Amino acid sequence: MTTIVFMGTPAFAVPILQGLVDDHYDVLAAVTQPDRPVGRKHRIQQTPVKQLAVKLKIPVFQPDKLGGSPEMQRVIDLHPDFIVTAAYGQFLPTKLLNAVKIAAVNVHGSLLPKYRGGAPVQYAIMNGDKETGISLIYMVKKMDAGDILAQKAIPIEKTDDTESMFEKLSLVGRDVLLTTLPKIISGEVQPIKQAENEVVFSPTIKPGEEALDFNQSAFLVDAKVRALRPDPGAYAILNGKRTKIWKTAVSDLQTSQETGTVVQRTKHQLSLAAGGGTVVTLLEVQPAGKPKQTITDYLNGSGQSLKVGQQVIK
Repeated sequence: MTTIVFMGTPAFAVPILQGLVDDHYDVLAAVTQPDRPVGRKHRIQQTPVKQLAVKLKIPVFQPDKLGGSPEMQRVIDLHPDFIVTAAYGQFLPTKLLNAVKIAAVNVHGSLLPKYRGGAPVQYAIMNGDKETGISLIYMVKKMDAGDILAQKAIPIEKTDDTESMFEKLSLVGRDVLLTTLPKIISGEVQPIKQAENEVVFSPTIKPGEEALDFNQSAFLVDAKVRALRPDPGAYAILNGKRTKIWKTAVSDLQTSQETGTVVQRTKHQLSLAAGGGTVVTLLEVQPAGKPKQTITDYLNGSGQSLKVGQQVIK
């Protein structure tokens, strides 16, 4: 039986681990990030991969830092045929990569060489791409730079956000991995080197990059809202207050108003001017210190004074 050490952390990695077990690979251990406090009450929560591994009675290793850790040595001592990673969240030292009998492979959520880095799905949505996908690559010391073993593209729908895309990609990643592993074992795979001149990076989104720019088109404003949903969420200074914008839609309206100006306001609708004469409709918002609310509830409360022609985002 082919032996594997699996390394992953978020929900994206869960179907991939489950798929390996269902396909009768011998998963010797699961390596995942340490348990962290979550939510306002800061309750310690196991990672999704740990939750599944415990259920499947797979040993779990959770080093704070993998390099030089006792847990890394334990993985080396297992002499696995494969290391399989899927959004693990740490670099793998060369010593560990060299310890496998066959290969160390990574299930990455983009069509490499586009979107190397920690936020490939977010950038694909935010940039208005029509598709993204999965790349299965050999792991090397350089981030997401290994030779490509297999790829599969899927469309990004107009309603997709990061959560829905991760759900889709996790299943695609599972299937690509399970189809390709036997071909790696048999030597059928012909790896393809990544074109370095086509590399695009997708670094982790920083807090200052969560702000919406209404000088962009309504399409790109909406795309950024979806890219940052469910976490960390996009925001704008709306009517003088920092407000999370959780859900929007691209309106069919056109306008000559300045960006951030109210174009349409009814009891149940608030539409604002965006770049290029386009209009974006706000559907769900969250003023600072308040819960998420529909635009109807917002207009009945914090936003009841808003009027057509008023510039509410500057």
